[in-house]
Amino acid sequence: MNNRNKTKKAFTLIEVLVVIALIGFLAAITIIAINPAKNFQDARNTQRRSDVTQILNAVTQYTTQQGNTLSGLGTIATCPTTTNIGTAVGMVNLGTNLVPTYVVAIPNDPSISTVTDTGYDICLTTGGRVTVSAPGGESATISVSR
Repeated sequence: MNNRNKTKKAFTLIEVLVVIALIGFLAAITIIAINPAKNFQDARNTQRRSDVTQILNAVTQYTTQQGNTLSGLGTIATCPTTTNIGTAVGMVNLGTNLVPTYVVAIPNDPSISTVTDTGYDICLTTGGRVTVSAPGGESATISVSR
């Protein structure tokens, strides 16, 4: 009867520790390779690029209609000074003229916008081009001009 107990097979402590170490090593390599923080940053910047383009497209559509001018949108600063897009005092409220005809809603920055400030800026170049920018871009300011 004692022989049966001695012939039972089981994992040794060393074998269990080696397996745990290998799993930890593979998990560390996977996390480093995936880099979730950078992926989230890239996703937010992609959203900012899309939002800036969407706002600029709506402004362009508004100004191409007969009788609409940029001054109809409000007071827009001359670049390099910018005007914040939002509903607070001192900001240009694009929603009054652009929503819902040209855009469903004025988009908000994915991480820094508030109820009254979209997190995006607009300005008019000396050449008459409109520039919409996202100064909260995580690697650089994102801007589009047309």
